[in-house]
Formats: sequence, structure tokens, C-alpha cells
Amino acid sequence: MIEYVITVFLAIGVIFNFLASVGILRFPDVYTRIHAATKCTTFGTIFIVLATVVYSIYNWLPTHDPRWVTIGIHSALVVIFLVLTNPVGAHAIGRAARKSGIRPYGAVIDELEGRL
Repeated sequence: MIEYVITVFLAIGVIFNFLASVGILRFPDVYTRIHAATKCTTFGTIFIVLATVVYSIYNWLPTHDPRWVTIGIHSALVVIFLVLTNPVGAHAIGRAARKSGIRPYGAVIDELEGRL
């Protein structure tokens, strides 16, 4: 039963990471590509790490081996680090693109003109 839960979490994560890679290749400008890269990869990686945590808890319960606790804690730290750094990196890339003069594709009104 737990194998099905882990498989579902992994499948959701892989699908979202695949959608992120498709979005990076298909979207027209840097801003929409950043959106695809940060949103989808963050969500997909959270599900993959959640599958790792569930697997480590499942293996820890019968044996109480501390190595499984270490894997679970490290996986949770990966999620925390990703959730904190991924939006900051995307914001920095978007701001640098804007400062270098790259305009959004199809933008009619530029509300940031002269502000950055």
C-alpha cells in the first residue's frame, strides 16, 4: 500500500518537473520562463522529497535505525532550502532582465517604465 503512495508522489513530482522543462522551452520570454521554472520545479521537487520522507518513515518504523531519521531530516531541509531560495533567485533573474532592458512579450502597458 505504501508503495502506491510513494509512486503517486513521485509521479506528481516528475510530471510537474516535466511541465517546467516544457515551459522553459516553449514560453516566449524570460519572465514566463522564470515562472515555469520556479513554480513547477518547486512544487515537483516538494512531492519528490515528500516521497523520500514517506519512504524513510516507512523503513524507520520496524527497525528504528537512525539512518532513516537522518534521511528524513535532510530531505525536509532540502525542501526548506528550496522554498526559501528558489523565489529569491527567480526575483533576482527577473530584476536583472528588467534592468538590462528586456521587455515582457506582448506587453501593452509598461508600469515599470522609469522606475527601475
